[in-house]
Amino acid sequence: MSEYTPKARLKVDPALAGFIESEVLPPLKMDADAFWQGFSDLVHKYAPVNAALLAKREDLQSQIDAWHKERRGQPHDAGVYTAFLKEIGYLVPEPGDFTIGTDKVDPEIATMAGPQLVVPILNARFLLNAANARWGSLYDAFYGTDALDAPPARPGGYDEERGAAVIAAAKAFLDEAVPLASGTWAEMGDPSGGIPLKDDSQYVGQTAKGRLFKSNGLHIEVQFDSESPIGKTDPSGISDVVLESALTTIADCEDSVAAVDAEDKLLAYTNWLGVIRGDLQESFDKGGKTLTRALNGDKSYTGTDGAEHSLPGRSLLFVRNVGHLMTNPAIQLEDGSEIPEGIMDAVLTSAISAQDVRGLTKYGNSKVGNIYIVKPKMHGPEECAFTNDLFDAVENLLGLERHTIKVGVMDEERRTSANLAACIHAVRDRIVFINTGFLDRTGDEIHTSMQAGPMMRKGAMKGSAWLKAYEARNVGIGLKHGLSGRAQIGKGMWAAPDLMGQMMEEKIGHLRAGANTAWVPSPTAATLHAIHYHREDVFEIQKGLGDIAGLDDLLAIPLAEGTNWSEDEVREELDNNAQGLLGYVVRWIDAGVGCSKVPDINDVGLMEDRATLRISSQHMANWLLHGVASEDQVMDSLKRMAAKVDEQNAGDPTYEPMTGNWDGVAFKAACDLVFKGVEQPSGYTEPLLHQWRLEKKAG
Repeated sequence: MSEYTPKARLKVDPALAGFIESEVLPPLKMDADAFWQGFSDLVHKYAPVNAALLAKREDLQSQIDAWHKERRGQPHDAGVYTAFLKEIGYLVPEPGDFTIGTDKVDPEIATMAGPQLVVPILNARFLLNAANARWGSLYDAFYGTDALDAPPARPGGYDEERGAAVIAAAKAFLDEAVPLASGTWAEMGDPSGGIPLKDDSQYVGQTAKGRLFKSNGLHIEVQFDSESPIGKTDPSGISDVVLESALTTIADCEDSVAAVDAEDKLLAYTNWLGVIRGDLQESFDKGGKTLTRALNGDKSYTGTDGAEHSLPGRSLLFVRNVGHLMTNPAIQLEDGSEIPEGIMDAVLTSAISAQDVRGLTKYGNSKVGNIYIVKPKMHGPEECAFTNDLFDAVENLLGLERHTIKVGVMDEERRTSANLAACIHAVRDRIVFINTGFLDRTGDEIHTSMQAGPMMRKGAMKGSAWLKAYEARNVGIGLKHGLSGRAQIGKGMWAAPDLMGQMMEEKIGHLRAGANTAWVPSPTAATLHAIHYHREDVFEIQKGLGDIAGLDDLLAIPLAEGTNWSEDEVREELDNNAQGLLGYVVRWIDAGVGCSKVPDINDVGLMEDRATLRISSQHMANWLLHGVASEDQVMDSLKRMAAKVDEQNAGDPTYEPMTGNWDGVAFKAACDLVFKGVEQPSGYTEPLLHQWRLEKKAG
């Protein structure tokens, strides 16, 4: 990094400072000196509070570790355990009855139910694809995935047999979502005289390409083009069925990116400005041609009233800021210490988004003038209250009305799950989202009870009592405190982008559990998952959900309870963890890729981010700690799985093999994550990943 630029009592990377002063502040008519002074005052006030909260995390963990060490080998007593957690302040009193006070929320969040994408903010092309995933072709989604129950397409161009199966499946969906007054969509014939529906209110209007319908709050465009290759063979001239798909997208500054310095943060903020301002573009080569991707415009239609209307052509965007733990060298205090990255994100992503609030953007993101920030990895209500205070201060700095910044609380740490009502209460006037993230939550489950004993195998945890209670309590507590109709209650990621058929079988369970959004890994997956929201009315389901699951089940520790695994079983578990860990780490460290489709041990591509890494590293560290596996066994697995990962990446000319390069930074980082796993704060992987990535970037 070049010399820092002094700004008030801060030292700022000059490229980042130049970006803020030339691109972010002038449209807002903000004086640069006043901004930097206010930013500096905010940092100096809130960084010490941030540090104190992190210290409290460690203090609570040390007390829990000591408690488990003293009782190791004794039967677990839920009552005694709960009393202890209350005594040390890990569990806090439940707030009284309350309803969240959030108002002025965009309908995509408050009153509509549909898929949600999460996309790494550092990749402009992916970011544009996700933002444009508000609408998706059902024909394309069926044709290109195993969601269609038909033989795969034959190579060598368009497969007419598979195409016919796609059309039949899409029309069968229309029969479900928009039934005709008589007959089926396959039998419909010439639509020029009108399309008689069973329920006329489902017809919305006419677009340039076809007819627009509505089902369970989501739009369906049936496109007609009798001259197109598809439409000319269709008896009704239908050329495509386009679904309103990803209602919301989270542009991620956190788990799915490798952002370790000013260069990385500048790219994140530049991409966020581009997508908010509406002028982000990305050119790329495809088939020898240079293509340029940009944001889609809105979808216009003539309504049943004869007037012209429009629908958003893009997802409503959230931005996920970094949590409270990490710092970043992009901005420093005068003594050279790094400022908390979460504070940096709060100020700068909000300053960028303020251009949207002021109506200075091409398309507009929030139609009601909000900034939507997802805040991850908060531990308990004190940390949620800190975020609320921080957002108050950011609003003051930027001259925004109170509660312009809305917050999404990720329920992915055990202390948040156990105190969820109090966490919601702490941000009750700005909350628009709670979400279960079972991957990070599992990592925290292991780390919190690290000293209690060896954990059950990773796969077995999916059936454990705490996980079922966690998923159910999140929905129940959210509904109890008034989130339905005002905020999203979400569920986590479908991690296998190539297994869309399985997704279509299983992910509808998220709706039936009461979630009005759930994460998907791609625009195609969003279009397919949208089908579920036509099949189930989530808001009606929410009305019928019952009591909240008990706290005892949530606090049940997933210990192996005396299981004696065979040597083969131990090796199998270690190999599974080591392969996933290495496959992710080598891309993170060597290539700076924070999220990608990584083949698992069975060569099934899974979307991996730091949450899956946290589970694998913590699980191996736990088994090491309790003697289930030795250091030699773990190292044997790591080296054998390094060879497998090398083989899986053999087709990548930029890939650096780990085998034989045991002193390479990627392999050393993977080893540290396991052998130093017990001492990592809350079991997080970021400190070690950042350390080794910075070393790699330094050459």
